[in-house]
Amino acid sequence: MTDDEPRRTGCDRGLSTARRIARHRQRRRWTVEALTAVVCLAALVAYLSIDPEPEPRGEGAALPGAASTPAGRPTGLPGQVTEAGVASPGLKPRQRPPTPPPSPSLTPTPAPQPTAPLFSVARADVPAMVDLTHLGTRDWVHWGLRGPDSVVRKRGGSGEIRDEGGPGARSSYDTDPELFGWRDGAPVQGEGGTSTGIHTCDVGNGFRLAVLGSGELRTVHLFAGLWMARGRLDVRLSTGGPTSTLRLEDPHTNHSAQFVVRFRVAAGQKLLISWTNEETFNDCGNVALRAVALR
Repeated sequence: MTDDEPRRTGCDRGLSTARRIARHRQRRRWTVEALTAVVCLAALVAYLSIDPEPEPRGEGAALPGAASTPAGRPTGLPGQVTEAGVASPGLKPRQRPPTPPPSPSLTPTPAPQPTAPLFSVARADVPAMVDLTHLGTRDWVHWGLRGPDSVVRKRGGSGEIRDEGGPGARSSYDTDPELFGWRDGAPVQGEGGTSTGIHTCDVGNGFRLAVLGSGELRTVHLFAGLWMARGRLDVRLSTGGPTSTLRLEDPHTNHSAQFVVRFRVAAGQKLLISWTNEETFNDCGNVALRAVALR
């Protein structure tokens, strides 16, 4: 062995020792890093294992332990009482919007129905005394008190009774057994009882009347008669439709009748009445008109 060999061996030994020390430090660093990683991982796992904040419970749900707690605010837990009577510590109950008022009814108002026209006709006896003021609460008319052209009407009446003429000359008479009176007439204010009226002779002649409609049910009392003739009463509405016909006959003497007509027709329409001499049994067999009352 040369003199240089011991020197190289000492250097090798020093280098080997340095390497061992370096490896030892490296292993210690790895250990520290591994321990650090384990600690971090453990901390992460511990963090992740913590329960999240409990979700808000549904309205009216009981909190843990609330089963044994009376309804209302629990002792030592400041908070608000929920609608179900269970306290929610530190929380206000969910506010509900106010209940809107009920919607108004949308039921459409039915449109007014048009007046349905109608009428009926009946015949009755004439009372011995007819009070036109009592019978004609809306209007009345009397003919013949002081001659063939004399007409007395209800003072302040509705004016719904119209005399529309008729064929034949008119004459007055005062021989009927029934009497007519009133207390609210014009131009004659009062009459205690009169047997007067008007008549017209010959076949085909007669009287035509009209009563104005108002949309309400009305009653017409027509007082008519004849002498030795047959009279025909025709009643119809101006709106059209059928005609109602009644006949009255007496070939020997005079005869009176009360025709009662109940009708309804819209305003602007009319009840039309025709009293005609259909047949005569004398040179001047005639039909007569005395009064009309409306109520």
